[in-house]
Amino acid sequence: MLVKVGCCGFPYSLKRYAQIFHLVEVQKTFYKPPRRETLARWRSTVPKDFEFTVKAWQVVTHPPNSPTWRKAGIKVEEGKESRYGMLRPTEENFEAWRVVEKSAETLGAKIIVVQTPPSFGYSEENLRNAYEFFSQVTGRGYLVAWEPRGSWLENLDKVRRIVEELGVIHVTDVLKRLPVVPGEIVYTRLHGLGREINYRYKYTYEDLQKLADTILGLDGVREIYVLFNNVYMGEDAARFREVLRSRGVEMI
Repeated sequence: MLVKVGCCGFPYSLKRYAQIFHLVEVQKTFYKPPRRETLARWRSTVPKDFEFTVKAWQVVTHPPNSPTWRKAGIKVEEGKESRYGMLRPTEENFEAWRVVEKSAETLGAKIIVVQTPPSFGYSEENLRNAYEFFSQVTGRGYLVAWEPRGSWLENLDKVRRIVEELGVIHVTDVLKRLPVVPGEIVYTRLHGLGREINYRYKYTYEDLQKLADTILGLDGVREIYVLFNNVYMGEDAARFREVLRSRGVEMI
């Protein structure tokens, strides 16, 4: 098993970050995708073996009345609000997805992370939309990794259907729950403990040992991406690398 450790976003400048880690999940592509020239500059700044993953644009996943839409200054043509977000299989959403793919192409990323909000919980309609949307965007040169939130967590059999039938990677926080189907590639995003999302949590040494035990106990996994997503992510990710190093684990 090869373990890849990094952060969701940059806790330091890109230059300093790339001296410590070899993996990052880009967050700016979620809020408002940067210009391709900017992404190309990032790619040229880091070593060739540095890996980017890309978080999908919120236009695809979140509804237009979301606070993050307003914060990003994204506006929708009047009357077309229902065509965006919530993994709706509309031409508008697929066009936004193509923007995400272009970002991934520029960065040389192979994984696109789709994080849906709790408001996109399980329903028969949302299941149909998710299934149709993912069936259209998988198999196009990128691996799709989905982090469902909200009531999907009580309907994991529906998540399993999408994962097994469409080849989507089920993203979880493995300190809270394992993916429904751990495949050859596992992707975990760590959001703190104590509640479902707790960004201000600082992981203890015991937490990091448990994390190592958990991921090393997964069978049949070729690569696992471990992304910290908390206030102390830079420090915690570096400490976790030391835990893995003390165990002789292969990692980047």
